[in-house]
Amino acid sequence: MTPGDDGAIEPPSHDRRPADRVSLRADLRAALPDAGAAVLVTVAVFAFLYMRMESGDSATVAVMPFMDDPGTYWMYLLSQAFGWSGLLWAWGTVMLGLLLSGPRPARLPVSRQVLERWHRTTSLTAMALMVAHALMFTAELVRYEAQLAWAERLWAGFADTFVPGWYDSGTGQIAIPIGQGALYLAVPLGLLFYVRHRIGANAWRRLHRFVIVVYVLSVWHTLLYGTNVWYGEWPRTVLWLLQLPVAVLLLLRLLRPARRSEQLGPLGRREGVSLPGWAVRAAGRAAAGAVVVGLLIVVASGHDGGRERPAEPASTSPHAHEPE
Repeated sequence: MTPGDDGAIEPPSHDRRPADRVSLRADLRAALPDAGAAVLVTVAVFAFLYMRMESGDSATVAVMPFMDDPGTYWMYLLSQAFGWSGLLWAWGTVMLGLLLSGPRPARLPVSRQVLERWHRTTSLTAMALMVAHALMFTAELVRYEAQLAWAERLWAGFADTFVPGWYDSGTGQIAIPIGQGALYLAVPLGLLFYVRHRIGANAWRRLHRFVIVVYVLSVWHTLLYGTNVWYGEWPRTVLWLLQLPVAVLLLLRLLRPARRSEQLGPLGRREGVSLPGWAVRAAGRAAAGAVVVGLLIVVASGHDGGRERPAEPASTSPHAHEPE
């Protein structure tokens, strides 16, 4: 995931090896250590969330007091853990992509080929974590709908998780479709790299610019629906802080593009550059700069959209359907 002409993310195109030398099977094998690390991180996050729920410090319990039983709601906690590790891996692969496609650093800790391989393997791991996050959420919904027959429970859990617009309760009516959008874009856009020789490098590059949308939707989904970051406390602040290096690298990538064709320059002196294309690139640079300034203001002011912890705990259920 590295940025394109308009600041979106696309995989780096510096790999001069033949396309068939970089296969999905080879990258899946190479991703095994990365996936193993992701599993360990997920286990650590799960243990952290479990202990916070047991101690009574869990923000999830503050939002939904009926869930004050980690032994019963362990699948929900595991879904949260997969979501957090998935977001962390998405952050990592975006950072690698921006580093590879932006201004060339004087020195790199490892070779460019190694960084590109890490970029691809972290992307595959992030996709797997997103799928695991969704599947564990489905499993928790199936367990919760105990009053239904098994076939109805399975359908209800599947539809609420994977069918856009089906989930009809609270903040999830907005947050879950946003998460679904991230998942449904991540998989095809991430795998396009392995068929780029069939669709053409230019088509692949244009399509992959939209991968940045996956990351934005993932963060938005987390801010809206991640109960651990609902309140204006340190977890939400950390989440906002992590977006600063992404925004700064994106801005640098736009201001100093590697390809000469992406440089902005005076419109009248550039042959073959249309006014709409020039305007889109200029708007992308302005938007990236505005995002950096906005993030700095959010972090410095502490006004990050977090809610105040209620004096009286809420009494919501995980999925109270609207009466028909």
